[in-house]
Amino acid sequence: MLWFYVRTYGLAVTDLMQGPVYGMSSDESDRDDRLRPHFHYDDIFGTVINRFMAQAVAGVPLTVYGKGGQVRGYLNLRDTLQCVELAALNPAAKGRLRVFNQFTEIFSVTDLADRVRQVGNNLGLKVSVKSVPNPRQEAEGHYYRPAHTGLLDLGLKPHNLTDDRLARMLEFLIRHRDAIDPGKILPRVSWSSSSMRQ
Repeated sequence: MLWFYVRTYGLAVTDLMQGPVYGMSSDESDRDDRLRPHFHYDDIFGTVINRFMAQAVAGVPLTVYGKGGQVRGYLNLRDTLQCVELAALNPAAKGRLRVFNQFTEIFSVTDLADRVRQVGNNLGLKVSVKSVPNPRQEAEGHYYRPAHTGLLDLGLKPHNLTDDRLARMLEFLIRHRDAIDPGKILPRVSWSSSSMRQ
C-alpha cells in the first residue's frame, strides 16, 4: 500500500519495521517520573524481556514458550525514540519508499531467559525457568537473519542489553514489586487455529 502511494503521488515515505521493544525509561522520564512510559509485561502486549523481568521480580518461573528457539530482533526503548528521530531528520527522497528494520540485537527466547535468570540470581532473586506449551502459532526454530544497517548508517547509537542495564531495570522493578500482577503474566490466550475457531 505504501509503495502504491509513493508511485502514484510521488510521496517520500519511511517505513520503520520495529522489533519488540523493552525498557522503562527515556532521558525525559529520568527527569520526571510522570513521563515514565507504560511497562507492559502481560501475556498479550508485553514483550518477552519485560515479561521475564516481571516474572523474576514476582517470584514466578520464567515461562519459555515451547523449546524457546524463537528468534527475534529487539531494541531498547531509548533506541526506538532515537530511530524515529533519525528517520525524521533524514527523510526519504521524494518518490522513494525507504524501509528500515528497527532493532539492535538478536536473541532467542532461551537466551533471554538465561540472561534474566543469571542477572536476577546475582541480585538475590530466586529465578527459575519453566518450559510451557507454546500458546502461539509459530515455528520452534527458524531462519532469521534480517539486515539492519540503515539506521546504524544514519548514526544510531545502540543501548545494548548488557548485564548492567538488565540489572538496573530489575532493580527498578524490585522497587515497584507490589504493582506486578502475577495473574497477567501466564498465557491466558491460545493462538492456535483450533482455539480461535471456538
